Amino acid sequence: VAEATVEVQNRLGLHLRAASALAQTAAQFSSKIMIGTGKDDLVSAKSMTSLMMLGAAQGSRLKLRAEGPDAKEALKAVQQLFDEKFGEE
Repeated sequence: VAEATVEVQNRLGLHLRAASALAQTAAQFSSKIMIGTGKDDLVSAKSMTSLMMLGAAQGSRLKLRAEGPDAKEALKAVQQLFDEKFGEE
């Protein structure tokens, strides 16, 4: 199990394109990858619908949790998306 906190830095927040990029990245890993605003509301990072429902705007802090054989690699890839502002800026 690997955990981290990320911040939505891109101006438009976790909108359709960003959510799509996140879901596609998460789908490359066999680990279960969850994301959300707190411990009780984590959703699958592989589900675009769930990601959109988070309504994460710029400045939102989200908790990441990955569980499985490639959890550390998965977390690193997802963190990189957030660090690079989903390639938008």
